[in-house]
Amino acid sequence: MLAHLAKHGRIDLQVKASGDLAVDPHHTVEDVGIVLGQAFRSAVGDGRGIARFGAMPAPMDEALVLAALDVSGRPYLHYGLSVEREVVGTFATDLAEEFFRAFATHAAVTLHLVQLQGRNPHHILEAAFKGTGIALHQATRIVGGDVPSTKGVLGP
Repeated sequence: MLAHLAKHGRIDLQVKASGDLAVDPHHTVEDVGIVLGQAFRSAVGDGRGIARFGAMPAPMDEALVLAALDVSGRPYLHYGLSVEREVVGTFATDLAEEFFRAFATHAAVTLHLVQLQGRNPHHILEAAFKGTGIALHQATRIVGGDVPSTKGVLGP
């Protein structure tokens, strides 16, 4: 799923993570979200020049997921995906929410994931990761030279 996020977000990404996977992958998945969020936040800096907003209704076969993002400096995740507890490959699908929450919190972005259609857990998650990648790319494209906020600063 990270490969989809990186490919469609046009992000050069290599992840090497180790953790207590033999016990439970929860902390490792969460930690990857934290570190990627921190790296994103660091790369964006004060947000000067970025578009700030991005949104993509991403299809994957029968699934359609809207990913809408605001590089606001205010962390928030709305996770509106109905993915039953299941495993996709070796990934426990309930951990996707933990990843996105950790990422949004540490990237200081507002992220809404809304499932419009879909039944297959793999398709729903793939659409969410692809859509988020595209929304990240849209939001971080350079469109000017100012901080994209009427307050002159991103954040609370």
